[in-house]
Amino acid sequence: MKLEQVLAGLDIAAVNGSSAIEVASIECDSRKVARGAIFFALHGAKLEGAQFAEDALRRGAIAVASEAAQPENFSGEAAWIHLAPGTDRRALARAAANFYGHPADALKLVGVTGTNGKTTTTYLVDSILRAAGRTTGLVGTTGYRTPKGYRDAPNTTPESLELQRVFAEIRDAGGTHATLETSSHALAMERLWGCHFAVAIFTNLTRDHLDYHQTFEAYFAAKRRLFEGTGAGAPDVGVINADDRYGASLKGLARSTLTYGLKGSPDLAVKKLSLSAAGLEFAAQTPAGEVKVRSPLVGRMNAYNILAAMGAGIGLGIPVEQIERGIAGLAAVPGRFERIDEGQPFLVVVDYAHTDDALRNVISTARELSATARIITLFGAGGDRDRTKRPLMGEAAGSLSDLVVLTSDNPRGEDPLRIINDVVVGLQKANAAYRIEPDREQAIAVALDAAQPGDIVILAGKGHETYQVLREGAVDFDDREKARTILHRKGYAKEEVIR
Repeated sequence: MKLEQVLAGLDIAAVNGSSAIEVASIECDSRKVARGAIFFALHGAKLEGAQFAEDALRRGAIAVASEAAQPENFSGEAAWIHLAPGTDRRALARAAANFYGHPADALKLVGVTGTNGKTTTTYLVDSILRAAGRTTGLVGTTGYRTPKGYRDAPNTTPESLELQRVFAEIRDAGGTHATLETSSHALAMERLWGCHFAVAIFTNLTRDHLDYHQTFEAYFAAKRRLFEGTGAGAPDVGVINADDRYGASLKGLARSTLTYGLKGSPDLAVKKLSLSAAGLEFAAQTPAGEVKVRSPLVGRMNAYNILAAMGAGIGLGIPVEQIERGIAGLAAVPGRFERIDEGQPFLVVVDYAHTDDALRNVISTARELSATARIITLFGAGGDRDRTKRPLMGEAAGSLSDLVVLTSDNPRGEDPLRIINDVVVGLQKANAAYRIEPDREQAIAVALDAAQPGDIVILAGKGHETYQVLREGAVDFDDREKARTILHRKGYAKEEVIR
């Protein structure tokens, strides 16, 4: 593709060099540049991409795109594209879409934003679409799945360049729909710029990511961008949680709106909600008629997630019977109230809950399963992230649990004991019973050793993750596998069915 075709629609101050040269690839990481690439030197929070321009040129880049003007010492045959100030990430998104032939235009996109529930809701939407015979892609925290296969997810929502590659892979494999978790980081950083959404879903808003957004208002403003259109027009349908106080301000932004909730009179309303350890059942009154729900997913929070996915299905014109089949067909979501059953006489669940609100939700879900069970909650807080939520997490877990085992999550570059001390403030405020064990594997053993028949043990914070990030780097660590190993060591072993 010619450079001028790649640059179509970008806000450019100047192009120094030929725009007729052939572009073989696009990269925004100089280490990935190969001969014939255009290198987008993005403005970063810690580093300026322009400082890596020379490295990109040495690797064979034929053009550099940057908000910085061409350096005086810049030489050679490569072109320098001077982008208008403040447009580099939008420029990368548009250039990637141009290069891959605008794959998003060939797909119906469903975007899910909010603090909690995004992953489960996307899985439910995808299950509904597949029950309706659609060929789909799924992008989110647990990985990126296309009809051609699965890959791990470095980010909940990938950089625009990778996102367009994923869309192209879905399109080229005959895909018709893609469901995405649209994170606040991705929305603020314009990774979704130029993508039109058939459906935008808002789940809820609670405190998170203030280390990046600084204020709660800025955090919500990032979420709101999905409904404002990300540069490609408002979504066709907005599906909004009417029980969340921030949902009201999103009404009217999409071309049409469906509300859902467990209170009042939303467009998608619940009657006769039944919760048990086996799952949940209810009937939903909707604009498309009554939808009967039977799902193996557990807890009141999943009733919200199911309603949100149901709204997406209705917005996309999926028949009720296929919506019902899709919801019933999703047995579990990795790391979301995922049960670990090795024959032990107490329930063990692994959950991704890593905010105070998410901890309240997962512990409340456990309480709904048994009014008499002791709840043992293990969790930690991430390092190099928002410190202000740590005591809030401690207070939430401590006020609802019978015993808290406080440990490390992903401490990253921080001292784990400093993180733990921040959390202890909240535990003490809640007058909680707690034990401290910084080593996460040892902490899991402490929690499981403390469990008695009928108890519920919640291993919170890491969910589906298969690593732990320490000061020295990432190491293999999976709460699910560690729990199974410890349970086996304690003498439990689930009987295998011999056929």
